[in-house]
Amino acid sequence: MKTFIAKEKDIKKAWYIVDAKDKVLGRLATKVATILIGKHKTTYSPHQDSGDEVIIINARKIKVTGNKMASKTYKRYSAYPGGLKEESMAKVMEKKPEQVIIHAVHGMLPKNKLGAKLLKKLKVYPDDKHPHQAQKPVELKIA
Repeated sequence: MKTFIAKEKDIKKAWYIVDAKDKVLGRLATKVATILIGKHKTTYSPHQDSGDEVIIINARKIKVTGNKMASKTYKRYSAYPGGLKEESMAKVMEKKPEQVIIHAVHGMLPKNKLGAKLLKKLKVYPDDKHPHQAQKPVELKIA
């Protein structure tokens, strides 16, 4: 038997839209990462970009379990002495709620050039408005 490897022209790309309202952050991120990587397709290969584009709306209305909203911190470092910045999840949700979802999905993607390419296929919006109507996204139900 020969191993089937899909060519770039054979891979069909689709657009999905996910409503994040009242969804748990981690469960949402795992499903979205699976779609971005392409593991839901029969033509999946770990070295190829066979995944689909994902639009997430209502990022402002996600839920988290436990006390994460107060205790979870996001860190940035500017590479200068004293340049470590820490913010709680509640503060990040006020300023940029889409960054919380992007950060969660980024942690579930491969840590290489392919992972960076896959992350560009994720579009996150804080409200229910998005500029991707022309792509005719299919609604994706996440339990």
